[in-house]
Amino acid sequence: MQYLAMQTHDIRTNLATEEYLMNSGVMTPPFMLFYIEKPCIIVGRNQNTVEEINEDYCKQHGITITRRLSGGGAMYQDLGNLCFSFIVPADRQRFGDFKTLVQPIVDALHEMGATGAEVTGRNDIVIDGKKFSGNAMYTRNGKTFCHGTLMFDVDTNAVAGALKVPKDKIESKGIKSVRSRVTNLKPYLKLEYQNLDTAGFRDELIKRIYHVDDLNQAQINEYQLTAKDQQAIHQIETDRYRDWDWVFGQSPAFTVKKRKHFDAGTIDARFEVQDGKIKMVKIYGDFFGVEDVHQLEKALIGKPYDVDAITKVLQSFDLNKFFNGIPTNDVIELIAHQH
Repeated sequence: MQYLAMQTHDIRTNLATEEYLMNSGVMTPPFMLFYIEKPCIIVGRNQNTVEEINEDYCKQHGITITRRLSGGGAMYQDLGNLCFSFIVPADRQRFGDFKTLVQPIVDALHEMGATGAEVTGRNDIVIDGKKFSGNAMYTRNGKTFCHGTLMFDVDTNAVAGALKVPKDKIESKGIKSVRSRVTNLKPYLKLEYQNLDTAGFRDELIKRIYHVDDLNQAQINEYQLTAKDQQAIHQIETDRYRDWDWVFGQSPAFTVKKRKHFDAGTIDARFEVQDGKIKMVKIYGDFFGVEDVHQLEKALIGKPYDVDAITKVLQSFDLNKFFNGIPTNDVIELIAHQH
């Protein structure tokens, strides 16, 4: 299995590299990517960026904001965080099965002393009940992409300051604050690993994933980006990850808002209604799905804003492909019915 340890610390370049490698065919699945970022926030594909971040805090602290292609929630990263990605053939991986994909990471962490690390919930890895890893997934062109974070030595004050987490999501988990939910891995590792920087931690992780004693033995599997690769990556970065419309989007004024947090994610549906018909609709959330919710939004525009009309549209789709793990009846109840 090949891997790439990226040298850039810009999240936009690294996400563009992920996208390029997934779609270009220059690396054959399965393969892995590792990268380390300067302070940034990456919002999920379906999220409303301005409602997930503390924009003033981010500006004051020079935190880069961008959006990824996968679903899930917003994640803060800095140079104390290690990102990893697995790219596998989609026909060998059940969508939403994070536990199987991240198991090599968990096994490696156990070897390094973090024996209490375990996959829990829908997409987290925790230790002592505290989260140190969030993971997201998407499927395109026969490949499934799973990427995640490992909080090795992250500034947890910045996590709380930069992310403006919706109140209903915090209450649903029975906790008091963002800071109480997260922890760094470093204190849980064996003493011999606690003086490492993030790059050193990455290298130790790679050795265990590839079952070698010397990093040079693993590096025979490392892919080297060519000038042609880098040119294509730069174009993707410019066209998508640095594009204001992609990152923030232009949200119209909405007259109806319907939001609910489920175990498998939050759905936040907003309608602009004019003369009894749906003029505009936007579905936000940190849910996962193999299909794009823009299909649902497009199908609803122009329909009467009533229970029967909206229900009929929703029932014409396999909603589990859009909202993985959320019962279809619950989705229809939230979006179609008057509350």
